[in-house]
Amino acid sequence: MAMAQGQAARATREAVPLVSRVAIIGGGISGLAAAKQMSAYDPVVFEATPSVGGVWKHCVYRTTRLQTPRPDYEFSDYSWKNRDDPSFPTHTEIVDYLEGYADEFDLWRYISFGSKVVDIKFLGGAEAGFTELWSGTGKAPLRGKPMWEVGVVTGDSNIVQYYKFEFVVMCTGKYGDVPRMPVFPPGKGPEVFKGTVMHSLDYCKLSEEEAVELMRGKKAVVVGYKKSAIDLANECAQANQGEGGQPCTMLVRTLHWVVPSYSIWGLPFSMFYSTRLSQLFYERPNQGFFRSLLCRLMSPLRTGVSKFIESYLSWKLPLGKYGLTPDHPFVEDYASCQMAILPEGFFDMADRGLVRFKRASAGWCFSENGVVLDDGTKVEADLVFLATGFEGKDKLREVLPKPFRDLVVGKSSMMPLYRGTIHPLIPNMAFVGFVESVSNLHTSELRCRWLSGLLEGRFELPTVKAMMGHVAGEADAMRRTTRFYRRHCISTYSIHDSDGMCADLGSATLRKANWIAELFAPYNNKDYKEQ
Repeated sequence: MAMAQGQAARATREAVPLVSRVAIIGGGISGLAAAKQMSAYDPVVFEATPSVGGVWKHCVYRTTRLQTPRPDYEFSDYSWKNRDDPSFPTHTEIVDYLEGYADEFDLWRYISFGSKVVDIKFLGGAEAGFTELWSGTGKAPLRGKPMWEVGVVTGDSNIVQYYKFEFVVMCTGKYGDVPRMPVFPPGKGPEVFKGTVMHSLDYCKLSEEEAVELMRGKKAVVVGYKKSAIDLANECAQANQGEGGQPCTMLVRTLHWVVPSYSIWGLPFSMFYSTRLSQLFYERPNQGFFRSLLCRLMSPLRTGVSKFIESYLSWKLPLGKYGLTPDHPFVEDYASCQMAILPEGFFDMADRGLVRFKRASAGWCFSENGVVLDDGTKVEADLVFLATGFEGKDKLREVLPKPFRDLVVGKSSMMPLYRGTIHPLIPNMAFVGFVESVSNLHTSELRCRWLSGLLEGRFELPTVKAMMGHVAGEADAMRRTTRFYRRHCISTYSIHDSDGMCADLGSATLRKANWIAELFAPYNNKDYKEQ
């Protein structure tokens, strides 16, 4: 009886009208946030898989955990049931949380599962995207005229059914689906290797038993040194504990700072980068002369904070022992959203010889029996895992029509998105989930609220030229802050970013109860709860 009630409560969309107002493509975090904020338009959410959750459901390892504490990764109007639990949530806990969010706000009724978008056609005419104002007017884009035709394949069918919409929200995300594969000269790629080569995307599809069976007793190489590579190497080491176990070797091309927890010398990590006072000293987009002067004067303070954190990490972790101390400041990884939280016991595995590290700064290639570094070092292997990331923008290029597919990436290698949402040259379409921060959930939720305000006509957008200038300013701020500037990350100016969206909506930008809290208390999602 309880199961029947649960299934009834989660009744999904049975039919999609041929003409609707809003389409949302993707049922991950951003897609659910968009569905909730745009519920007034009865949106159609196309989700290719049978479930919500996005990468947290379909692109994780069995031991994958969130890199953010629970209170910093929750919707403003839906708390974790166990938000005081200090542990980082597992991927199954995150999916449960997202399903609970969908239950709370009855979002299932908008979702069409097993519906893969394979094509999008523009109905607005050849010149519609290249006007002085976005979408021709720069305001309320819902004017009763379909602008996009979305082609969908359902289930095992090869038939493409097209549906028309006034507005489309792309929530396909940056991770999963399209693996980034390294390119090798002829005769030096995986074709010469006698063992097994697998991208992390394919590894995610294995059951726990299949993964352990694949790795146990095998010499493995993991290419990469970001979060997915570290987690994969840790699982490989776990599978090889005991008699007959073999070491896992990580090929590290670029070093990044890794963090054991959100506490630095006993102080909460949030006090260094998540308060209004702390972010006052960092570069932000389109700042004026006096703001730039302040940033220059505060440079020694920024450097001191970074070195303070680095000193803790170098003391707490055996980075020097394994040659893993980066030669760049910690803040550059934080500002580019490349800081990784270590899985528990990772360096214990290294101390036991189950995880090894090889620097491959100059590159590497395959050989018959493993891999060869450019300095001639040979590493024997039975398995090579490519934790080399994903080509999220290629997912957009595959479905967007010309000329819009050629506009996905700007000169800075980032998507040129105003307020991290609107491409100035693509009318009646928004992109959510392509900007990173310490809490991608908060970043997406606030953008969806802002987008809802745009659809309601609560504010007008600047000219296309002004929006492109704003986007260029964000790229410049990234370039001045970190060498890894080809990522759209707002971590060091996230409060300023939120201020801009709140101001557009006519909401208060100062969200704390008093000026002391405003300066010194960390900002989180609860500060942006709608009244």
